[in-house]
Parts: sequence; C-alpha cells; structure tokens
Amino acid sequence: MIEIVNPKVQEYLNTLHRTKDEQVLLEMEALAEERTFPIIGRLVGSFLEVMALSINAQRIFEFGSGYGYSAYWFSRAVGLDGKVVCSDSDLDNCRLAEEYLQRIGRWPRVEFHHGWAQDIFKKQEGMFDLIYCDVDKGDYPEIWELAKTKLRKGGLYIADNCLWYGRVTMEKVVDDVVEGWTEAIKEHNARIANDKDYRFFINPVRDGLIVAYKL
Repeated sequence: MIEIVNPKVQEYLNTLHRTKDEQVLLEMEALAEERTFPIIGRLVGSFLEVMALSINAQRIFEFGSGYGYSAYWFSRAVGLDGKVVCSDSDLDNCRLAEEYLQRIGRWPRVEFHHGWAQDIFKKQEGMFDLIYCDVDKGDYPEIWELAKTKLRKGGLYIADNCLWYGRVTMEKVVDDVVEGWTEAIKEHNARIANDKDYRFFINPVRDGLIVAYKL
C-alpha cells in the first residue's frame, strides 16, 4: 500500500471544498466511515464535477453508484435538464441515495436502477457524455469495452482506483483484496493507453482516476 499523495497536501485540499449541502455530505461521509464503505471523498467528487462541467455533460452513466455520493457531484454538473443514470446491486443503497438526494433537491436529476451495472447499461438507449466506472475491479476490462459503445465523441470515460493503492507498481502481483483484481486493473489501464481513439491521463489523487477523452 502506497500513500500516493502526501496526507498533508490532501488535508489542505480538503479544506478548500465546501458546499451549500454540507450537512448532507457530512452525513454521507460519516456513514462511509461507520460502514467502512469506499466513497470517493471531496477531492475526487469535486474533480468529477469539474470534468463533467468541462464537456457540458448532460447525460452520465455510473457503473456502481453506492448510496449516491458520486451522483451528488455529477448532479451539480448536469443541471436541471440533465440526468445521472445510476446503478447498484444493493437495494438498500438505492433507498439511501434517494433519501439523501431528495433532501437537497437533486433526486429529479437522478435515474437510479437496482441490479447488475453491466445489464443495466446494455439496456440504455442512446449515447452518454460521460461514463464513470467504480465497481468490482475484476470487471474493469469488460466495462471499458462496453463503455466505448455508448460514449459520444468528445465524451469522457472515468474510472476510479486505477492505481489500486500502489499495487499496480509492484513487480510481484499482490491481491490481498480479491485475487485477480490487480491484473484486471493493469489490463484495463493498458487497453486505454493503447487505444488510438482516446487520449488519457491518470490523476493520482486518492487512488488514481483515469480520464479518457474520446477523439
């Protein structure tokens, strides 16, 4: 495990990100700490919002939405007429997302589906401006291939945990979470790096987000 960004730097950056929905965000963050649930946090959330705003994203799909923390940040970007299509296999997460996002008036911008993210995505019609991936890491290569089929030109594909807390740098593969996940992330990253239809960058904040722009 590698601390990718110095903790003091992250602490400073976190002090800069406050919103008018602070109370609800603090509750969501407290629940994550209580349940040891891996939400993206303020820095990544703010980054996702800026990325969505930069391409005027109006239609976003999330592979894996938890209880709506990342959807909150995307909902800030899509505006009143936009839509964030969420997916999660845990029905309790769907209910929590509705509860939190209703309280701050963002639920109308969200379309939340309960079930397997890949199956939900396959049923979607039309193209997306931005596709976000944060599910089981072993599924990352498959999801990259799926996402490409419904991402518009000039759109963004973003995936979390692409540095996998430094495991991707190790000569000897370490899979102390689930066997095969480190190799899957490395394969996913390599496929993006070698795709001539995309330009990409990995932002090392928190656990590394890969951002791929479709030419």
